[in-house]
Amino acid sequence: MNIDLLKRLCETPGVPGREDRVRTLIEKEIEGLFDEVTTDPLGNLIARRKPRGGSGDAKKVMLLCHMDEIGFLVSHIDDKGFVYVDPVGGFDTRNLFSRRVLLITDEGQYKAVMNPGGRPVHIASPEDKTKVPETKEFFIDLGVDAETVKKRVKIGDYVVMDEPLIEVGEKVVSKALDNRVACWLGIEAIRRLAELGGDHACEIVVSFTVQEEVGLRGAKTSSYSVKPDIGIGIDVTLACDTPGIPAHEAVSRQGEGVVVHIKDSSFISDAGLVRDFEAVAKEHNITHQRSILARGGQDGAAAQQAAAGARAIGITVGTRYIHTVTEMIDKRDLNAARELLARYLVSLK
Repeated sequence: MNIDLLKRLCETPGVPGREDRVRTLIEKEIEGLFDEVTTDPLGNLIARRKPRGGSGDAKKVMLLCHMDEIGFLVSHIDDKGFVYVDPVGGFDTRNLFSRRVLLITDEGQYKAVMNPGGRPVHIASPEDKTKVPETKEFFIDLGVDAETVKKRVKIGDYVVMDEPLIEVGEKVVSKALDNRVACWLGIEAIRRLAELGGDHACEIVVSFTVQEEVGLRGAKTSSYSVKPDIGIGIDVTLACDTPGIPAHEAVSRQGEGVVVHIKDSSFISDAGLVRDFEAVAKEHNITHQRSILARGGQDGAAAQQAAAGARAIGITVGTRYIHTVTEMIDKRDLNAARELLARYLVSLK
């Protein structure tokens, strides 16, 4: 399993609208895997692989893998040099206290810390200790004077969490597994396809999309351009198989395989595709499970609704602690997702 690639993907910063570093990494990584690679005006990286065998009437199958991670854009610098930010993506502010961050500018990047305004624990009142601050109350401290900050930082520069990927037992823990997991699968499923002989009757289009976390924006434009017959939204999903959450709200459970996505707030997967994927999984003894997500959406919805529409499905990996720096996946589930995607592409006639 190529953990080094996943590590490099997760540790490369790229928030919505600022995915260029991730795109550059992927472009280098996929050399030789595809017949044509282009970047569209919005920044989606679209990689096409022509059919290898089969009839001339090839179906167009699109895999959608978003490159962006949740983060912040600089919105204000005060007279003391403290930097305030505007979120791009959804945060639970209870997870933002005392974080190390990376502030990215055109000229370079700077390590810093993020905290909310207010009194520290030694002088906090009981009321202070119970308050959950809003995102706008958090600020970033670069550890230098205000004049230096204002020379280095501009409005619109971006901020990500600064945490390395680590392996913990059978798990991988990192920030930005949502959704560098999908970027990894968009690459590794094609490599696995080559290991299986490389033949596929369908045209494969992998779109590494932008701005998913702020409204599936890149998926909408690239899907309209590609006009797939089948769209596969690749993403993480909740694995709430942890203490404090009722069993019926778990969504998915780690170690029980790749997740075949049935429904969320943005779309309902095509029932025929669900059957097809599960048939492939059963044929090749790939562990799998189904999920329904009560709220949330993913790029598969954009593929389903683009132009005249497409059959679409979500293929996901159950992830604990989503939208934190401790996002956790099970390596066995990730491998199952890779195997299922590759075997499905081979199965299409």
